[in-house]
Amino acid sequence: MTFAVVHVDDAPEVPAPDGSAVRVLVRMPSASMARFSLPPFAVSRAMTHRTVAELWYFLAGSGRMWLRAGDRQTTINVAAGMSVAIPVGTAFQFRSDSAEPLQAIGVTTPPWPGEDEAVPVAGPWSATA
Repeated sequence: MTFAVVHVDDAPEVPAPDGSAVRVLVRMPSASMARFSLPPFAVSRAMTHRTVAELWYFLAGSGRMWLRAGDRQTTINVAAGMSVAIPVGTAFQFRSDSAEPLQAIGVTTPPWPGEDEAVPVAGPWSATA
């Protein structure tokens, strides 16, 4: 058994399918973790995931997140200290409404399988990221 340890400053930054910047952190057979960052006043692309659920914890900034599952949808205000569960198959989009980046830690279960996981969907806002 090995222990995974990654400092966020050393993690590679890659573009997420939704347009945010992602720093890939640790990974286990059952889950993976990353930090998402959306620039000030930017809007992500709306997406859904084929097979993974995500748990998000917001670190900085403020904004809104839209969620849709079947015929139910909601838009919530998000800010540092809040957490949000995104079940498998839920469409979502997020936006930064502040002068600082909107940042969140996301845990994906099972681990993120690759770029084919995310599927673009129609969301409430025009994407800018």
